[in-house]
Amino acid sequence: MRIGILGTGHVARALAGGWKSAGHEVVLGSRDPEGRVGLGFVVEGVAEAVAHAEVVVNATPGTVSVDLLREIGARALDGKILIDVGVGLSDDYTELAHPNSSLGEQIQAAFPRTPVVKTLCTMDSTVMTDPAALTGPSTVFLSGDAPEAKRTTARLLTDLGWPPSTHLDLGGITTARGQEHFALLFMGIANGLGAHDFNIAVVPRRVAD
Repeated sequence: MRIGILGTGHVARALAGGWKSAGHEVVLGSRDPEGRVGLGFVVEGVAEAVAHAEVVVNATPGTVSVDLLREIGARALDGKILIDVGVGLSDDYTELAHPNSSLGEQIQAAFPRTPVVKTLCTMDSTVMTDPAALTGPSTVFLSGDAPEAKRTTARLLTDLGWPPSTHLDLGGITTARGQEHFALLFMGIANGLGAHDFNIAVVPRRVAD
């Protein structure tokens, strides 16, 4: 599958490496591709990365994502699946940029002909592509309105090492709020642990025999 990842930071590079290892054709998109040489991946302009892709991944800071996507244009994004892993936070990481909504919802509202799936934003980039390194199974969430886009996203999650048993479909794109708002608790847990390489597991009640 052809995947265009918008961004060149830790998250973008981790996902690019995971999907490239799984056999996908991955391009990173940057506003300054000439200044991003030496990353070990093909880097193109953001518009070129989208044009290349069957699936677009937003791995840009959540405070600038919608504006960047608007620069690329709705026509370029029409019909493409957009996997959103971003979270909008203040510069000091103490407040959400979308406290009564979510970045996923904002993207979906701005691009109604582009099915958006929110996932992977509840964990560090080191865990996104190596869930087996944790001490036990954990949970990855999906939010979105388009069932086929979710199925494609689920297959790509499986390629990163997340078996279907770890996937939890939360429902429509409005449920992306829960995923993104977890960012504040994530930072609290990280401070408590003194580490970022962890994840959470949804543990249901034991069913009586």
